[in-house]
Amino acid sequence: MAKNLFLFLILFPLVLLGQNPKAKEVTTQTQFWTSLNTTFKVTDHWGFIADAQMRRTNFLADDSFYLLRGGVSYKTNANLSLVLGYAHQWTAPSKPEWHTVSNENRVYQQVVHTSKIGDVTVLQRLRNEQRWQEKIANDVRTGDLRFTDRVRYLLSITIPVFQKKTMPSLVVSDELLVQFGNEVLYNTFDQNRIFIGIRQNITPKLSFDFGYMNVYQQKYSGYQYDNNNTLRFFFYYNGSVQSQVVQEHHNGGD
Repeated sequence: MAKNLFLFLILFPLVLLGQNPKAKEVTTQTQFWTSLNTTFKVTDHWGFIADAQMRRTNFLADDSFYLLRGGVSYKTNANLSLVLGYAHQWTAPSKPEWHTVSNENRVYQQVVHTSKIGDVTVLQRLRNEQRWQEKIANDVRTGDLRFTDRVRYLLSITIPVFQKKTMPSLVVSDELLVQFGNEVLYNTFDQNRIFIGIRQNITPKLSFDFGYMNVYQQKYSGYQYDNNNTLRFFFYYNGSVQSQVVQEHHNGGD
């Protein structure tokens, strides 16, 4: 718990930096977010992960983004793993009259630690992403890229509610995302994601979580925000039949 508090005290003040003096504008939306997250073990230490994600706005009516991500994982021990990987995202325009999709390339590194407090499982993930986002102006590709470095910290708690292992568990998580770069003037704080839902096994290799996620995201202007009420439905496939906790190592969305 002390480690969690220390990291929070480091990251939280960054959200207060570079605030735009204009009046705050918040747009509330509904979204649907689904993904297939896979984990495969090659040796006792080495493996790889991959996931495919889709998020839609106005629940299912409009595109938000599509993402493919992969990585090579290394487990130092039963509780700690490291990942190096690449992701590509296709982001739909936020203006309804625009049609040009923006491409984004990412390289990322992450470390994940799991622990137990009684029957409760605590997962912590620290991810660093280098992002190259395609700039779109007036619905036309400019040929320019925006580079940012984004740091993400996820704390996820899984609580068994029933004695039977076939029954669902309660999952509560929060992820804070902050970013840095020459063009990050007003929104060092990128977004925060709070999730509450259930985790359920389908087979020893396949499970899912289902529930509500609030995604609160600041735009590059600094005074405009999206408040996304999201129905999240994520599937997890584990080729090595490891615990559910391992399956969440690369999860977390875009």
